[in-house]
Amino acid sequence: MSNAGFSCVRYPGFLMRFEIMTLFPEFMETFLSYSILGRAVKAGCFSFRCHNIRDFSENKHRNVDDTPYGGGAGMLMAAPPIVACYEALMRDAAEGERTRVIYLSPRGRRFDEAMARELSTLDRLVLLCGHYEGVDERAIEAIGAEEVSIGDFVLSGGETAACVVTDAVARLLPGV
Repeated sequence: MSNAGFSCVRYPGFLMRFEIMTLFPEFMETFLSYSILGRAVKAGCFSFRCHNIRDFSENKHRNVDDTPYGGGAGMLMAAPPIVACYEALMRDAAEGERTRVIYLSPRGRRFDEAMARELSTLDRLVLLCGHYEGVDERAIEAIGAEEVSIGDFVLSGGETAACVVTDAVARLLPGV
């Protein structure tokens, strides 16, 4: 991919970082490597890291699912691997860094252009992509995530929603 004619306006001390917590990092890495976003990353307009939540599972099978606390049907993403993943990615946080953590959920605050503009002013945006029947509420509370929805429909996982949020926010960054 050529960057001919594409340059990023660099502002001192500002390079937004997207941190994506997912079970499918390849999905996000592929999305963020093409077209305008791919060129913007190569030009240094923003950066991203994909974190495989399975890497933080404490069992040999790298399981990340669990039954709902208190019972119920289906499986949830377990809290311990999510919390461990979040703690690991935040180890390099700078003092005073402006960070928000978002869990992409159908029951959250509706994502719109105004929210994209809010988020584009951050130093770091952490996106948690859910699967199964959702995420254990204890994980959401432990990492201080706010729930955000891209619309009233069901997706197979949070990665598609993370692509929408990342694209909408990144295009508002200087130079993208």
